[in-house]
Amino acid sequence: MEEVKAYIESGILELYVLGQLNAQEHAEVEAMASKYPEIKQEIEAIEIAMEQYALQNAIQPSADLERKILDKIGATESREETIPVAEPIKASERVKETVIVPLNTAPYESKIKSLRIALVACIALLVMSIVALYSAHNQLGDAKEQIAALNLNNEKFTSTVNFMKQSNADLQKIIDMNNDPDWKTVKLAGTVMDPNAKMTVYWHAKGKHVMVDNSKMDLPANDQQHQYQLWAIVNGKPVDLGVFDVKADSTHILVAMKEIGSAAAFAVTLEKKGGSASPTMNQMIVMGNVSI
Repeated sequence: MEEVKAYIESGILELYVLGQLNAQEHAEVEAMASKYPEIKQEIEAIEIAMEQYALQNAIQPSADLERKILDKIGATESREETIPVAEPIKASERVKETVIVPLNTAPYESKIKSLRIALVACIALLVMSIVALYSAHNQLGDAKEQIAALNLNNEKFTSTVNFMKQSNADLQKIIDMNNDPDWKTVKLAGTVMDPNAKMTVYWHAKGKHVMVDNSKMDLPANDQQHQYQLWAIVNGKPVDLGVFDVKADSTHILVAMKEIGSAAAFAVTLEKKGGSASPTMNQMIVMGNVSI
């Protein structure tokens, strides 16, 4: 998978093996390793590669450094032992002499040499790895920012494409309405509340469909506590056809309202959010009669 491949190539697994991650990043790597066998295998391969690199690039210390280390060890751990040796007793005096026997340091030298080689190789590898991985880690951060920016651009592009598709579909629907005699175009004009207000309603009496045209709507923007409510006047009584917000749905030119089979006129009032059971007459902003 691309996700696993990108994660392996990010350099975070090398930082994990070197112990250079924080607790959250460390837990993230372990979670990914348990989820994806490829990542677990890559971690094992990195550990083996680092061990082989350390052995192949081991640096032999100078003889002077080796002598100094052995001198230090001899001063603290390789203390000389004294063994008394009896000498023949002379007639005039008795003399006690001490024979100095040095301890065997060969086993210590072998262990120290192995540890020294491993230590020097690990330090060299660690320095080079930290520099390389720090750079890779920074590049990973930049890559993540670029990916986030690309995702945002992709979302904007997708939104634009969807808007264009929906707009084209709505425009085609309006064209089809004009060619269908069963669709009526009802123009609503402003009232005393706002003489300049206007909007258009499309109504299909047989199919009972009612559409509001967002592109031909000229109403003051409503606040968050209020919404516009469409009414059909049936036998002199208002019938609720639903609420809408001015330009709230920017992806649709046409907004479907509740169905109605007969109406003499349509009107819009400004009501509290969610609508009212009956229209507030002094808040009627547009109204239009259905032409026969």
